[in-house]
Amino acid sequence: MTFRRSAPAAIIVAVVVVIAGVTFASSRLFGGLTAAVETGQFQLMQAIVERALRGAGDDALSRAELVTALPTTRQAVAAKDRERLLAEYAAMFAGQKERHGVDQAQFHVLPATSLLRLQDPATFGDDLTPFRPIVVAVNREKAARKGLAIARNGPAIFGVAPVTDMQGQHVGSFEFGLEFAPLLDGLKASYGLDFTVFMEEKRLREFARGLNPAVLSEQNRVGRFIRFHTTNGTLAKALASDADLSSVAEPTHYVRGALGLPYGVLLMPLVDGAGEPLGVMMATSDFSGSRAASGRALVWQICIAVFAIVLLAGITLVVIRGFLLRPLEVLQHRAGALAAGERKGMVEPTDKFSKEIDNLAGYLEKIAKLAETKPAETKPAESKP
Repeated sequence: MTFRRSAPAAIIVAVVVVIAGVTFASSRLFGGLTAAVETGQFQLMQAIVERALRGAGDDALSRAELVTALPTTRQAVAAKDRERLLAEYAAMFAGQKERHGVDQAQFHVLPATSLLRLQDPATFGDDLTPFRPIVVAVNREKAARKGLAIARNGPAIFGVAPVTDMQGQHVGSFEFGLEFAPLLDGLKASYGLDFTVFMEEKRLREFARGLNPAVLSEQNRVGRFIRFHTTNGTLAKALASDADLSSVAEPTHYVRGALGLPYGVLLMPLVDGAGEPLGVMMATSDFSGSRAASGRALVWQICIAVFAIVLLAGITLVVIRGFLLRPLEVLQHRAGALAAGERKGMVEPTDKFSKEIDNLAGYLEKIAKLAETKPAETKPAESKP
């Protein structure tokens, strides 16, 4: 292998390796920044969901406590007077349902028996103990509580407050339940995210006897879950499978493509007051912006790397050939001429070569001149006997 080929090749290979390494490191760094941005988005989505559920629970509980503080409520519940309660609060419930998304309102008597459902007055007297742990806890501990539950009319976010009679004796409880649909629709309008609530079908069929049968249709079934409410059915169907939902024991997230775009998906388990799983809430966000920025950055990094390699390779070839190989060729030809005994046709050094090469050419010129002026050696005459 000649120096003419090996030297530029070695330098160009080194340039390629270094630039490729720098490009890879920068792409990994930018990828890490993109991942950090998406992690921040997932954290924001989780905070939005948690704050919304907590706020809805506070809202439901504050409404319930307003009702339980009224003398009419305390007297009627103590007397188990259903007609009086219905006459007093039926209109109030209708207004709350129409304007504020209140889906359920119910009075209970000890230990956890339905006294009056304002949304379904004809159904009462059933024991709520098997499926309403919040109601049981409120009547046992005589303290207000809030949380998720599946009631007869379906799942909702409940606030349950204790009721005392006029003497301060605990006689029962009252609850407001906020439905999911207005809550999720409001979140989508405020934050531009899509939300879906999946409930376990077995629990819905067992406890939500008054639920609209259309909700339990085959088109809403996802494995053992029912898509109870969604702000984007097509997206929900593409982004969550039974395997995804069944494995959710704590908040989890992933990125998945749907409708030609990448979406960030957050899955959060929904549990009742006793910690029993009820279903899963899914929040989704369009991640095409961050992914597109990452892709554009990678393309630019590759283009810059290719340009740098070509530029440095060209500079390497020009420098080595112009400042090193060409002068070495001149010196090589002259040295060959000297070795062959030629003394003419010398090429004088010029300033287009480097100083070191010019010095070496000058030394060759001096050697050549010394060789021309040196007297030829003569053999001694042989002595005769």
